[in-house]
Amino acid sequence: MATYLYRLGRFAFRRRRTVVFVWLGLLLAGIAGAATLSGPVSDGFSIPGTESQRAVDLLDERFPQAGADSGVARIVFQAPPGEQLAAPDNTAAVKGVLDRLRTGPQVAEVSDPYAARAISADGRTGYAQVSYDVTGQEVTTESREAVAAAVEPARAAGLTVEYGGDAMMEQGEQSLAEVIGVGVASVVLLITFGSLVAAGLPLLSAIIGVGIGIAAITIATGFADIGSGTPILAMMIGLAVSIDYALFIMSRYRHELSTGLEPEEAVGRAVGTAGSAVVFAGLTVVIALGGLFVVNVPFLTQMGLAAAFTVVIAVAIALTLLPALLGMAGRRVLGGRIPGLRGGDPEGSGGKPTVGRRWAGFVTRRPVAVLLTAVIGLGALAIPAASLELGLPDDSTAAPDSTQRKAYQLLSDGFGPGFNGPLLMVVDVAGAADPQAAAASTATAVRALPDVAVVTPATFNPAGDTALLTVIPTSGPSTTETTDLVEAIRDLPEAAGAEVSVTGVTAMNIDISNQLNDALLPYLSLIVGLAFLLLLLVFRSLLIPLKATLGFLLTVAATFGAVVAVFQWGWLAGLFGIEGQTGPIISMLPVFLVGIVFGLAMDYQVFLVTRMREEHVRGAAPRAAVVDGFGHSARVVTAAAVIMIAVFTGFILSTETLVQQIGFGLAFAVAVDAFVVRMTIVPAVLALLGRSAWWLPRRLDRLLPDVDVEGEKLRRRFEPAVGSEREPELVHR
Repeated sequence: MATYLYRLGRFAFRRRRTVVFVWLGLLLAGIAGAATLSGPVSDGFSIPGTESQRAVDLLDERFPQAGADSGVARIVFQAPPGEQLAAPDNTAAVKGVLDRLRTGPQVAEVSDPYAARAISADGRTGYAQVSYDVTGQEVTTESREAVAAAVEPARAAGLTVEYGGDAMMEQGEQSLAEVIGVGVASVVLLITFGSLVAAGLPLLSAIIGVGIGIAAITIATGFADIGSGTPILAMMIGLAVSIDYALFIMSRYRHELSTGLEPEEAVGRAVGTAGSAVVFAGLTVVIALGGLFVVNVPFLTQMGLAAAFTVVIAVAIALTLLPALLGMAGRRVLGGRIPGLRGGDPEGSGGKPTVGRRWAGFVTRRPVAVLLTAVIGLGALAIPAASLELGLPDDSTAAPDSTQRKAYQLLSDGFGPGFNGPLLMVVDVAGAADPQAAAASTATAVRALPDVAVVTPATFNPAGDTALLTVIPTSGPSTTETTDLVEAIRDLPEAAGAEVSVTGVTAMNIDISNQLNDALLPYLSLIVGLAFLLLLLVFRSLLIPLKATLGFLLTVAATFGAVVAVFQWGWLAGLFGIEGQTGPIISMLPVFLVGIVFGLAMDYQVFLVTRMREEHVRGAAPRAAVVDGFGHSARVVTAAAVIMIAVFTGFILSTETLVQQIGFGLAFAVAVDAFVVRMTIVPAVLALLGRSAWWLPRRLDRLLPDVDVEGEKLRRRFEPAVGSEREPELVHR
């Protein structure tokens, strides 16, 4: 592989104008397509095949008037202390709000709290329900603004009026996260290279690559139902890996230049060696993200494939566009030094020992003590993960000062927390001899279950073969009691031929969480198995892939512990701007986090250990290979990790809880994996293993193809030309 990539790098260098023109053309075409072909994004979550989705499908077929999947806004009114909502002035203010709501766009129906007896026992609180003729995800900003305008006169009259519901959830918007990430990346690259030109090229290539990837995803929104979080997460991953991959190749290029090579040859060797590591690192990320299809959750598969696409673009950009840009810059990547910054060879090949080399020396001299300290520390961080609770965001996790959170609290105080998460019970009585009696018998059985506050009378469709009942739990929508109630209703025996199913937002959230939990182990097995084979191929060792996998599990455990401590327990929540928004961890986070963290963890494994293997293949003793390889790569891996942490940390500023949790989780995971697992545990374990770390059974060695990631064959081929007056070139045999 190194030989082919060497040729690709030199080709891109020689045809630099054509290569740059092609990539810029793709970017411009993508921008034009995104501006003309894009469509709306969605915030919906559904899993085909679950009971809740089957119930919705049944209602759509037999009882479309019920609007089971229609968007709903809940308007909560509260009279001032000492007054009743039924007082004439308060009634007039409420009626005025209802009249204005009925004229709003997309509104299908507005309930009257007085007619529906939706008034609390103390007479101060009531609520009206606004049903839309579209799903909650399709409710427009104009419709939400109409609700906000409709309630203002009632507020001015002295009533407390708040609103929530799935129709009132704002679609996530991209914040300044990417700007923050690029800004920090610029500073890190300047410190690493000490040159404006050298720092600017990785950023330029990354921005072009991410721009192409996001433009393609935006175009796809015009032809498919794309979730609002998909482009944000694709940008998060694409930006981080694009800068890192370009950083590794740029670093190797400057190292080769410092040895006296001409720019074209230096580009070829940089792409042939560091580029090989980029290819395999990118493959591990793509495997981890693409493997999300086994979870069988459409929106999660969509997120994974979109992010994997941006990673593929990042690899292609690093192997072609960056060498072309280096061809235009030539030796200027060594010039333009910034006063006060060290610059020079980022691999630290000078005579003075680097910090990385000194750290590797310390770790390899005391491997047992270092290993025990690191493992015990990560184990302590992982303890909160035992309390992990999963769910999906609702109004209870909205910002404390938001109207959604206030409406949730008013309903909980006035009627009980279960009113925020009603269950829709669908009774199929097509096979019942007496549909009315079957529905009534089912309702009676549900009322006898624990945690049931209210069961409304059955409403039948015109054909009389399907009944719809609303069940109000005593507990809130995210509690284990409500989950147990859903399961208990589903386990009820058939009553006189009636088939019961439960749906609604709360039931859908429970089904999604259950399916994601069930899929975690198969998904983990798939990506670990495929990545183990890939690392076996790269390092030609059995123990190194095993060690890499175990290190990844330590990273994941510690990361889950930190996520639970911050987002579920509220530790340091104020520091991250999420104070008052703690609650269950979003149910798709563990699966998604496992996939991304695995890919990124293998990135650092490949970049760091490939350099150590390169020294080992050249004949260095085991401990010397670890120290020398670490010394060459530590500074660049550190810069890459800091850049990734900065990019991911910026996404904590997002308004979407899922993006917040993923941003925090990834930033924490990269910090732990890069600095504790890969740069501490890895050299300690390799020092303990010695030569056995690189052991591979002879029979397996003969079966595996030699991909030559470290570029040893390439080095042997062009060594005869070194020192001659002509440019070094490949020796063909």
